[in-house]
Amino acid sequence: MELEVRHLRALCAIADTGSLRKAARQLGMTQPSLTTQLRRIENTIGGRLFSREVTGSRPTPLGRSVLCRARPIVAEMNALVDEVRLEAGQTADARLRIGSTGSRAVVGWLRRLRARYPDADTTIHIDVSANALLQMVAANQLDVAFVHEVEGAPLRVPEGVERKVLVEREPQFVALAETHPAATRPVVPLADLAADQWMVDPSVDGEGPGLRRVLAAAGLNPRVVYGDYLTAADLVASGEVVTPCQPTARSRQGVAVRPLHGDPLTVRLFLASRAVPAVRGGAGGSAPDAVVRTGATASGADPVSGVPIDPDATASGAPLDVDALFGDLADAYFEIAWASVAYRQWLVRNESPLLRLQQPPTRDELDILGLAGPAEVS
Repeated sequence: MELEVRHLRALCAIADTGSLRKAARQLGMTQPSLTTQLRRIENTIGGRLFSREVTGSRPTPLGRSVLCRARPIVAEMNALVDEVRLEAGQTADARLRIGSTGSRAVVGWLRRLRARYPDADTTIHIDVSANALLQMVAANQLDVAFVHEVEGAPLRVPEGVERKVLVEREPQFVALAETHPAATRPVVPLADLAADQWMVDPSVDGEGPGLRRVLAAAGLNPRVVYGDYLTAADLVASGEVVTPCQPTARSRQGVAVRPLHGDPLTVRLFLASRAVPAVRGGAGGSAPDAVVRTGATASGADPVSGVPIDPDATASGAPLDVDALFGDLADAYFEIAWASVAYRQWLVRNESPLLRLQQPPTRDELDILGLAGPAEVS
């Protein structure tokens, strides 16, 4: 097998994300396919490029040497594609690229953004890893990303990425079986869950260390296992595990969502975007980056070659209006938060800043959104 640019791009993705699974998701391929490709690359080079560890994949000394040579080649290929497309004068539809960790507010955010930019091709990239999304913003593969940062486990915010905080300290609730004795309480003390088996998703940045820190501070040492939150509901309903969850989480059959006493588990919610460069005059000047882009360099990747496109040098249109995107996000988030009985009560009890910025939706508005069931609106 001869090495190609796509192989070098795969190596860079594995190194940047630290995970074969995350790299496969970023590259738009399956993990088994990427694993097979990596094995073929290593066979061609004649040595292991990554060591597979519990915490992820890390470059070996040989891998670091290959990456030092691969990155300039990938960058040059990106520049070549940009220049050729610019000279060819190709055009593409306007595009707005947003990313988010899992949140029920995404649906309402997308609805508002499509109303604000009706002519734009608005796309959403969901990833459980906030660090991966921040890297995509820094690499200009996303315009903005809505992420959460676990208290005590700070994210790796790349240089040139700015943050706009939505909620400085949001509590994390707990999901437990409806038959659990603690489910009868409106607020659950952490000690009532000392004998339970906790489950966290290792793909969620900071979740495991954050939970262990809180448990240790409370003098508790329950068993912590790893799993996928997307498939955790059945385990929770059966009483096998309890899990941290977002306060906006929707209760499922057999599962109860309750706040924890004293809010020991918290996260910070923020919107990440690239810093807007200063406008430079003269023939060599460049305009600020654009939220809705036109021209061939608008796309995050060539649909044929898969080559990521960096539109910084040729972006055109209005400057990135982070305030408008943030305002739409705040409206969508409050909409979901207010529709959750337990979280609504927490917001009022703690006089959350969200209440000062928003007007609670009316019963009719919640009815239209399908959120005003008898158990959800007082």
